[in-house]
Amino acid sequence: MRNWLLFLFIFSYLPILAQTADTTGTKAPVVKKPAATHVVSDSSRPKARVVPVKKDTANAAVNKAVPVKKEIKNTVAAVDTTQLATDSAAVAPVAKRVSAYELYLKKISAENDFLKPDKPTYIDTNPLRPYRSMDWLIYLMGGVLLMLSVIRLAYRKYFSDLFRAFLNPTLSQRQLKDQLSQSPFPNLLLNIFFTISLGVYLYLVLYRQQVFPQAEPWLLIPGLIVLVVVVYGTKYVMLRFCGWLFGNTELADAYIFILYLINKILGVLLVPFLVIMAFCEPPIAHAFLYISIFFIALLVVYRYIRSYSLVRQYLSFSKLHFFLYLCTFEVAPVLILTKVLLNIWLTGNP
Repeated sequence: MRNWLLFLFIFSYLPILAQTADTTGTKAPVVKKPAATHVVSDSSRPKARVVPVKKDTANAAVNKAVPVKKEIKNTVAAVDTTQLATDSAAVAPVAKRVSAYELYLKKISAENDFLKPDKPTYIDTNPLRPYRSMDWLIYLMGGVLLMLSVIRLAYRKYFSDLFRAFLNPTLSQRQLKDQLSQSPFPNLLLNIFFTISLGVYLYLVLYRQQVFPQAEPWLLIPGLIVLVVVVYGTKYVMLRFCGWLFGNTELADAYIFILYLINKILGVLLVPFLVIMAFCEPPIAHAFLYISIFFIALLVVYRYIRSYSLVRQYLSFSKLHFFLYLCTFEVAPVLILTKVLLNIWLTGNP
């Protein structure tokens, strides 16, 4: 009897479950078996009222719910984007770590004038000089020493008389002059040696002072030797002409003798300075350059002293006239030549 009652109860719910499954498309819930304690008859149980649900109404409700969900999603995404922008703006930017090398480069670019955008323009006053071999200087110094040694060994007596005349001014001028005049060829050789020695000395002075760094030695050295020959040749001609003009040829000969005597001694004295200035280090070479200038000035002063004492024996003149002569014929040409060389060195124009 119980089984029949349970079957009738379940069978009464089957139409409702079928209609609900058709309208919603979902599975019907599993009905659990009730724990019946009292048996209720079918006649005494009230019947449930079934409300029919149309398919169109359910579909319309689903279609209305879809746009609402899309709007909710868009609103949530906009809220998230605004919140993210606010959070990123609120967070302070992290400072980039600068290395010591970058700080050093910034310091150099701020302090160094050559790395600035509006850097100043500087003129290169010390241009790069090309390397030049100086091996030829060894042969030149060897030739100078060889020439002096040949003259010294070939004419020993002439050398001894020359240094006696230089160191003993109290000896008879005529006697010394006659002794030296008996050897005209060594006299000519020593005059030639003086011009070569002085020309090479002038070149080494210009080389050490970097006056003409781009000049070719094989042109500059002969040019300086020719310059010395022209200066002293002109002086010799002028002295001879003045002696003939004023009728004092003997005085002119005596003065020329003293002049070329000092020049010969100067040519021999410059030889050790030439070797030192050619091959020593720049500090040593500059030191001996100043020493050589001191000795040259000393010999020039000695020549003027001996010339003054000689001229006083022949002529009576005031010291002012002798001073004017020195300034006109001795000092002025040297100053003019020095000024010309300085203008060529500094400006490049004579």
